[in-house]
Amino acid sequence: MRDLLQSKSLPAFAMVAIIFVIGALTINGYTSVFSIRAMLVLASFLIIASAGQTLVMLIGGIDLSLPFVIGFANVTVAQLSADGMPFWQAMIVVVLLSLVFGAINGGLSSILRVHPLIITLGTGTALLGAVLLWTSGYPSGSAPDYINNFVSIGQSIGPIPTPWLVPATLALVAFLILFENRTVLGRQIFALGSNPTAAPYILAKPLQIWIFCFSVSSLLAALTGILLLGFSGAAFADAGRPYLFQTVAAAVIGGTALSGGRGGILGTVAGALALTQLNTLLIGFGLDQSIVQAALGALIVAVVAVYGRQAHLRAEI
Repeated sequence: MRDLLQSKSLPAFAMVAIIFVIGALTINGYTSVFSIRAMLVLASFLIIASAGQTLVMLIGGIDLSLPFVIGFANVTVAQLSADGMPFWQAMIVVVLLSLVFGAINGGLSSILRVHPLIITLGTGTALLGAVLLWTSGYPSGSAPDYINNFVSIGQSIGPIPTPWLVPATLALVAFLILFENRTVLGRQIFALGSNPTAAPYILAKPLQIWIFCFSVSSLLAALTGILLLGFSGAAFADAGRPYLFQTVAAAVIGGTALSGGRGGILGTVAGALALTQLNTLLIGFGLDQSIVQAALGALIVAVVAVYGRQAHLRAEI
């Protein structure tokens, strides 16, 4: 509740409400059970991916390898499964590899003092390129039924008209909010993003924090890729392409500062919901996909322009 009352989170939640009202008044069926369920499922994918991006942004970085990790996980878990490995074992392999990959990104960015935008773009491209070489560009395999049912829009949990993906995402969000606000490491992440020079004086260890945040980002990206495999039914190397800037946009709309130290997961949830609703609304108006992308881009620029005018926290201390 305290996070919700913060000024940077409130505009995102207000945007969610406004877009929903506009859709309800202008588009037939926008408030139907199926429509709301579909938006919640699509928003859940974006929330999971954006949660890791938010942690990276809180320390002042940006993880551009995220869409490549999504594609890597999507293809690799399917291919390993198709080659005879049990799907649950393939998931463990992908998760472990993603953690190592994220640790490398965080470690290189911190040790070399190079902006992670450059590091992650290079490593992400190399990662997905290696997977494409392995599969010759034609990955095979699919997700088992329990993954398909977990994310399927047509599934319900008893009387609750949503698949298990939605409550699982809510549980993840609750855990991350508690982590941000109730753990020493969570507070150190904010401290490092607010003032990297002073953070070591409160025993924050920059290298370990960078490695942790990027590892979590890669882990959640890999999880998104695996879940998208169940949603689409087939492996696709470019499955993460739409998430390249949408994760950053969701975090920024939710109030996370590009310079670090401000924001959080709760605002990112609102940002992801707003983006998903807006995309649905514009498509419901019958607009071409290119116009929809242009409109979303204009929204991102407007939000960044507004938040970008505010001084960084370290300048206010």
